Amino acid sequence: MRLLENLPGAWPWILTVLVLLTAAGFLFLDDPEPQKHVRMAAEAEFRTLEEEFRKQKRSCFVLGASGETGKVLLKELLQRNIFNKITVIGRRRLPLQDDEENAGRVVQEVVDFEALDSHSSVFQGHDVGFCCLGTTRAKAGAEMFVRVDHDYVLKSAELARAGGCSQFHLESSRGANKNSSFLYLKVKGQVEADIEALGFDRFIIYRPGALLVNRQESRPMEYVARQVLRALSPVLPSMSIPIQAVAAAMVSNVLLTSEQKTEILENKAIAAYGKRKDK
Repeated sequence: MRLLENLPGAWPWILTVLVLLTAAGFLFLDDPEPQKHVRMAAEAEFRTLEEEFRKQKRSCFVLGASGETGKVLLKELLQRNIFNKITVIGRRRLPLQDDEENAGRVVQEVVDFEALDSHSSVFQGHDVGFCCLGTTRAKAGAEMFVRVDHDYVLKSAELARAGGCSQFHLESSRGANKNSSFLYLKVKGQVEADIEALGFDRFIIYRPGALLVNRQESRPMEYVARQVLRALSPVLPSMSIPIQAVAAAMVSNVLLTSEQKTEILENKAIAAYGKRKDK
């Protein structure tokens, strides 16, 4: 009798437990044991690809290494250690951690983006280019936003292509469309199209959703929004993505071959590429 009397007040807790158990059940159903074996095989294949790529002693450059994605990408490149030389190109030197292991692999080149033609030699001799360069209209104003996200990025790609670079990996944005009425998406889509016209052997465009990262300049509402997106990401995977997954996908994709000269990876595809690499 006492148990029955207490049941009405316990119902909220019972329902919460049932919801959590149901959610856990879906997670297990979505990731059964056979899929785990497939993932393990894919990870072993990637380790083999990394070893083969490493033997080729390739070089790459990174644009935008001071930004949120760029910092994580550079860290990923150093951890994976698949490139013989990494050149960081930017408007100022970065306080990179100096250690014996990375001392001979990272070179920093300071350039004036308003006069990139005078720095053409910096873009010569690289096999792969990574571009995470960008700003926002709110931070830089409309005119400067276009100059950075389109003009600087395109000119860098042109110099890289002329310097022998065969692969170009561009961080863009979900919804990028050169015909969009929104300036941000229009500029992102236009630079995608202009770089594609340069004729790289491989041009890979990454269109992530909202990046899940603890920004240094975070405002309270931005922090709340990120926490909500982080909580919703398992059920709405196209809305957001951890920034580490974007960096992992960009590096992993270098190892793969494709008959397509231009590839566009939307948010869900980026996440899938990122998971293929065993952390």
